[in-house]
Amino acid sequence: MSTPNAVAHRLQIQSLYKRSLKLSLDWYIQRDIWRQKALQIRHQFEQNRNVTNPKEIQALIKKAEKELEDWDHPTPYTIPTAPEGTKWERNLPPIMFDKTEHHH
Repeated sequence: MSTPNAVAHRLQIQSLYKRSLKLSLDWYIQRDIWRQKALQIRHQFEQNRNVTNPKEIQALIKKAEKELEDWDHPTPYTIPTAPEGTKWERNLPPIMFDKTEHHH
């Protein structure tokens, strides 16, 4: 049976794992290189899978949070066509006026 602490820790760890993968995409844009980094990240998380002491788990979470903070990319990768991307709204079709509309 899961305790509230165990559930909270699991959710924190899942969030850390997801954020780690997402952050690594800022550093490793090429998917083949990123995949190797993703496997390393997974291995790091798996190494602590069997830790059950709540204080030890909290210390590991705190350490991982600090690592993510230190590893934050100064200019995160943005998909060029996504909002804030370099090609966002580039080459939009021209505004078409119908005969009833007047323009200056």
